[in-house]
Amino acid sequence: MHLHQIEYFLAVVDNNGINAAATALGLAQPTVSQAIRGLERELGVELFHRIGRGMVLTSAGHSLVGPARRVLRGVVAAEGSVLDVAGRPRGRLDIVAMAALSVDPVARLVGAFRQEFPAVSIRIADLRDEWAGTALIRDGHCEILVCHLPRPDSEDLAVCELGVQDWWLVFPPGADVPPDDPLPLSALPDDPHVVVPRGGSQAGEIEQAVATAGRVIRPSVVVEHREARLPLVLAGVGATFLERTMAEASVARGAVARATEPRISRAYGLIYDPSVLSPAGQAFVELARSSAPHG
Repeated sequence: MHLHQIEYFLAVVDNNGINAAATALGLAQPTVSQAIRGLERELGVELFHRIGRGMVLTSAGHSLVGPARRVLRGVVAAEGSVLDVAGRPRGRLDIVAMAALSVDPVARLVGAFRQEFPAVSIRIADLRDEWAGTALIRDGHCEILVCHLPRPDSEDLAVCELGVQDWWLVFPPGADVPPDDPLPLSALPDDPHVVVPRGGSQAGEIEQAVATAGRVIRPSVVVEHREARLPLVLAGVGATFLERTMAEASVARGAVARATEPRISRAYGLIYDPSVLSPAGQAFVELARSSAPHG
């Protein structure tokens, strides 16, 4: 088994197919396909079911994903354990973050980190399944997870709280919205809303807060693509709840934004395993701690 075979295998898994994996790797499709076939021959098992043009993991393929990620994480950690001539971290740092938190604080922290440690390249992946986050650390997919807190499945990991994220109401341009700011949820206009499915996001807590205030959210669109919420609002489809940084930015695009009373918020921060942090990971955590409001 060769390291590039493991890398190509995980690229196929993460990109849901050989063609997309080849594009992500900057390689020709036959190169990736031959490497996967060679890996299967060496292991004596099929790792994927070939269904049309799609690739679906077999049970053997599923069992290889975790060990394969740990192997690549070990290689990245080995590269990052070597400091440059000035004693500063180098190599690569892998972070997985919720989309809204990638805007803030991740972008701000990465900017400050890169100024101080330019020899470290950073990969930021999207956390689409909030409840699968800690498994990504344990499987070696990333060093640091940026997500909402608390997380009941993080007992064996370190947690660094960084702040609190608010959700604001955002209405289409020209909407007839009460002037109150913050807007009492009890005075929530009876407008249709753009919502995301209930699940690991804040959707359930927002719905409960509105119900407690004696109001009901009437969905006009239920959209799984969270990044589509604001474009739908700007198109006049309905109002929505957005993270504060996104809500504030939406005003420049013509939307009407209001904070809420009571406040809808949730803490956020970093989760990591201190026993396997690379020097780059340790430096990032220290930078994040020093920039937190509580120091």
